Amino acid sequence: MKGFQERSNDLLEQMAEFIKEVPNAEKLLRIKGVGLKTVVGFIAEVGDVSRFNDPKQIQKLAGQAFGGDSSGKHDGKSRISKRGRKHLRCLLFEVALAAVAKNREFKEIHKYYTTRKENPLKKKQSLVVLSNKLIRIFYTILTKGIDYDPEKLLEDIRRPAELTKAA
Repeated sequence: MKGFQERSNDLLEQMAEFIKEVPNAEKLLRIKGVGLKTVVGFIAEVGDVSRFNDPKQIQKLAGQAFGGDSSGKHDGKSRISKRGRKHLRCLLFEVALAAVAKNREFKEIHKYYTTRKENPLKKKQSLVVLSNKLIRIFYTILTKGIDYDPEKLLEDIRRPAELTKAA
């Protein structure tokens, strides 16, 4: 009978073989902070990404879509809906956490979201926004087959600074 470590290694090998069958999935592994288990988990929860017209549909599937608590003149707080797949939402949050810890670009964006002058986010809110950004990145890479570009990711935080200099 195989030991735990041997079974774990067998599963990792099977996951690596599974990833080879999914077009462009190996490109996701080039993102620092994203590993084999993450990519397999994402694909297992979402399925074929090409069946979605927009990454916002995957956000809804994960329960990451923002919904407001408002009625009439009352304007409440906006929160994520949590009406989606719990495991996918948890996976994305953990990946965002790992990406902030290991990836320079995500760390800079997280710092920007939590320290900006107008509407700074709390740390957990920033991680939710980053997990939505990961959905958009995964969707684009899997559907269009382009490579991950860290400089394009950083354009999100450089754009507002350039607008204030121009004004």
